[in-house]
Amino acid sequence: MHHPDDSIEPHRQARLGRRGFLLGTGALVATGVLAPQPRTAFAGDSSAGTPYWRPTVHFTPERNWMNDPNGMVHFQGEYHLFFQHNPHGDQWGNMSWGHAVSHDLVHWTELPVALSPDELGAIFSGSAVVDHDNTSGLFDAEPGIVAIYTNAGQTQQQSIAYSTDRGRTWTKYAGNPVIENPGVADFRDPKVFWHDETERWIMSLAEGDRISFYASPDLLNWERLSEFGSDQGAHGGVWECPDLFRLPVEGQPGRSKWVLIVSINPGGPAGGSGMQYFVGEFDGTRFRNDGSPGEVRWVDQGADFYAAVTWAGIPESDGRRLWLGWMSNWTYASEIPTSPWRGSMSVPRELSLIETGAGLRVAQRPVAELERVRRRPRRWSGAVSDGGAAPEFRGSELDMTTEFRLTGASATSFGLEVFTDGEQVTRIGYDVTARQVFVERTESGDTTVSDAFPARHAAEHVPDDGVVRLRILMDRCCVEVFGDRGQVVLTDLVFPAPKGNRVRPFADGGRVHLDSWEIYELNAH
Repeated sequence: MHHPDDSIEPHRQARLGRRGFLLGTGALVATGVLAPQPRTAFAGDSSAGTPYWRPTVHFTPERNWMNDPNGMVHFQGEYHLFFQHNPHGDQWGNMSWGHAVSHDLVHWTELPVALSPDELGAIFSGSAVVDHDNTSGLFDAEPGIVAIYTNAGQTQQQSIAYSTDRGRTWTKYAGNPVIENPGVADFRDPKVFWHDETERWIMSLAEGDRISFYASPDLLNWERLSEFGSDQGAHGGVWECPDLFRLPVEGQPGRSKWVLIVSINPGGPAGGSGMQYFVGEFDGTRFRNDGSPGEVRWVDQGADFYAAVTWAGIPESDGRRLWLGWMSNWTYASEIPTSPWRGSMSVPRELSLIETGAGLRVAQRPVAELERVRRRPRRWSGAVSDGGAAPEFRGSELDMTTEFRLTGASATSFGLEVFTDGEQVTRIGYDVTARQVFVERTESGDTTVSDAFPARHAAEHVPDDGVVRLRILMDRCCVEVFGDRGQVVLTDLVFPAPKGNRVRPFADGGRVHLDSWEIYELNAH
C-alpha cells in the first residue's frame, strides 16, 4: 500500500511559503513528498528476501532465475511473455520457458511453466507466432500458437511446439528438431515472422558471429537462404537473439526500412552484454545494411538491456512495434542481490525510426499504457545552481520528464539525483562538455554486485534546439532514461538502501534553467 505523506522534509520547511510554493527559485505546484512503498531491512537478510527491490511496473517472476524474453506474441487479447527460467533455483541452468500474460502491458499474471527440458535438451530462447491460416496443419477450425525454440542438448537445434488453448498447454512436435545443427557450436534463438511479399515464414537465427535466414511454407520444413554479419558491426562476442522487422519512418508517410536487431555478449557499449542494430533492406532472401560495415549502432547504452525481441501478432488496428528486454548483464547477472527472484524485464517500449542529423535511428518510448497508472502529478520549473536551493521529493516508483535549457547555462553538468539519502545517490543528467546523457551509479547503494557495477554510462547527444529533454522511469531497483525523441536510451540497475528515496535536481559548476519538471507516482495496484 502507498501511504500519502504531504509533509516536507524538516530542513526544507524554512524555504517554503505558507501555501507550499517554493519561494525565490521557481514555481512549485502541489508541493509534497511522494511516499515510497513500505520496505524492510536492507540487503543481507536472506530469510526476509528483498521486497524493497521488487519493481512495481516491471515484470519479475515470483521466484528463481529469469533471463531472455521468449515467444513474444499477442493472441486473443492477451500479450504473452515467455522467458528463460530456472524454476528450481536462482542461478542460470536447467532452462525452461516461464510464462506470463497481460491485457494491458502493465499488469502481469504469471502462469505455470510452458516448456520444460526433454530428451533433446534444455529449452533455450525462441519466438512464437499465430498460425492464422493453419499453414502447419497442426490445428483444426481455430488458429493456434506455434513456438519455435532452441533445444540445447549435445548440440543446439531448432524445435517447435504448439498450443490450441491460448498458450496454457503445449504439445511438442513429434518430428523435432525441425532444423538440425549444421556443425556449429552456437546455433540458436530463432525469431520467426510471416513475410507477405514471398508468402512464407522467415526465420532469423544466430550462428556464432553472424545471422542466418531460413524460409518455410509451413513452419515444419526449412530452407537456408543467406547469412549476414561476418564483416558487419561489432564482434566483441557471440551474436544472439536476432529480430528482423520493418519500421515506418516517422513523419514520412509511405517510407519504411527493415531493421535487424542483434544482441552481443560480451562487447556491449557499457561492458558485457549489449544490443546493436542495422537499418537496411530485406528482399525476402537477403538483408543488406544501408550503413558502412564498420558502423556500430547501439540500441541502449546503459548496462542492463539485453536480448529484447518484438511481439508478434499485434493487430493491424494497433500498428505499433512493441518489445521489451531482459534488464541485466551477463557480467554480473548471477550476482544480482534480489531474493527470492533474480532477473527482471524492462517496461514494454514502442519502436520507431526517426530521421536525425546522423541519419535514420531507432527510437524507443515507454508504451502509452504506462501513463494510465500515473498518480499524484507534481510540476516545477526554475533555476538550479551549484549549492543553491532546489525542491526535493520522495519516491521510489516515479515517471518523470524534464526539459533543461542549454542557452544561458553555465553548469558543466546538470540533471536529477534519484534514490538518494544524502550519501548514496544515482545521478541522471547531461554533461555539457562531453555532450552526453549519462547515468552514474558509482555511489548508488549496493554497488558490490561486481567490480564492473559502480560505473558511469553515457551516450552522445546534441539537442537540435538547445533543450535537453529526458524521460526517466525509476522503479525501486532500476532506471530507464529516454533522451530527446527516444533515440538515446540508457537502462541501468541500481540497488539503493530503503532510505534512499529522495529526488532532486542538481547543477555542477554553475547554473541551469529547468524549464519543466513533471513527476508522477507509478501505482499499478
